[in-house]
Amino acid sequence: MIITGTHLPRRTFLRGLGASIALPMLDAMTPALARGAQAARAAGPTRLVFTYVPNGVSMTGWTPQGAGAAFELSTVLKPMAAHRADMLVLTGLAQKNGMALGDGAGDHARAAASYLTGVHPKKTAGADIQNGVSADQIAAQAIGTQTRFASLELGCDDSRTVGNCDSGYSCAYTNSLAWRSESAPMPPETNPRLVFERLFGADAHLDPATRQRRLLHRRSILDVVGERTRQLTGTLGASDRRKVDEYLHAVREIERQIEVAESDTRDLRPGIDKPTGIPVAYADYVKLMFDLQVVAFQTDLTRVVTMMMGREGSMRTYPEIGVPDPHHPLTHHRNNADWMKRVEQINVFHAELFTYFLDKMKATRDGDASLLERSMIVYGSGLSDGNRHTHDDLPVLVVGQGNGLLRTGRHVVYDKQTPMNNLFLTLLDGVGVKTETLGDSTGALAHLTDVS
Repeated sequence: MIITGTHLPRRTFLRGLGASIALPMLDAMTPALARGAQAARAAGPTRLVFTYVPNGVSMTGWTPQGAGAAFELSTVLKPMAAHRADMLVLTGLAQKNGMALGDGAGDHARAAASYLTGVHPKKTAGADIQNGVSADQIAAQAIGTQTRFASLELGCDDSRTVGNCDSGYSCAYTNSLAWRSESAPMPPETNPRLVFERLFGADAHLDPATRQRRLLHRRSILDVVGERTRQLTGTLGASDRRKVDEYLHAVREIERQIEVAESDTRDLRPGIDKPTGIPVAYADYVKLMFDLQVVAFQTDLTRVVTMMMGREGSMRTYPEIGVPDPHHPLTHHRNNADWMKRVEQINVFHAELFTYFLDKMKATRDGDASLLERSMIVYGSGLSDGNRHTHDDLPVLVVGQGNGLLRTGRHVVYDKQTPMNNLFLTLLDGVGVKTETLGDSTGALAHLTDVS
């Protein structure tokens, strides 16, 4: 760490007409008396992230062989091999309130709705939806006042909130992980342009036609704050100037990707125009959403994010990896070996895209640590076997050390039916939020912070 004579507040912004850019953590933001790596690490906030994949996974392709530190990476987890030391694979966790419990069909809706709430949602396709407050929103309500945005909710699929999406369950259940209250889901934002505008701009509230007219004449956001940037960098040391330059390059690259997507006039399929700002290629779409998360964390605009790589029951096809079939029907494979292989291909593809996010988080510095070291990132699904619609023995991966809280590099096997909500209680405690119960929780989850 370099101690400088200039001290900047952690919440420093570059402001211009209708835009502002928060700065990443700089050496100049560390007081001269706060010497040593321990002080710098203590100053870095912990980020809490939930990344969701739909329709369950191939559990034979997911579950590692061996337990403890000697586990072998499974087929689905192999794309993340570079982050083996950063991960905890957790086996045996269940979300019991995703089960039917007398309500019949609708496992996809219950999987998403109960995933972070631990609550059995009311079966209704009307306006009288009822669920619980999700773990991410418990965190956001407690620590969200420390950042510009209490939380971000992102998605890469249709996010309707009305109508019947699964056997008498409202679309609000299938399309939302985050719930602010029992009756208030927080639908994910699926347009990267609107996410960017929310983070940095002032015209996200405008109607599409007005926004398009502005975009035709709009300069880069970096041009808008250019003079303030030049004034600031002239006062910084060489290391901080490099950090600012790298960060602004990342912001400009996100702008460029959105502009490319907006200029692409191809249709997603006959008769349906491509929504403005959403890349045609799914991989580009997901990576752009991950890039936005990294920038939001780097600048401490938020510390809580949920992202759905697809909504529950997703019918997305993946011809780019040789799977032209809709995802959801494939998961009802009835043990057809070819269908099972295609499901696993989708699972591996999702893991590869998630690895891109982990790579970026590990490469991005936050003081004397990486963003990955300062984060707790949950990756998985609210279903295990999509063929049987099971809600026990869920695929659960936690990546990142949580500022030293988690002892990673292990596969931990729990007793069957251990509440998934015990994990969430423990992670909430890790970001300083004390919550006695969540859903059917029975207490903190053991073996996350020790080496047994």
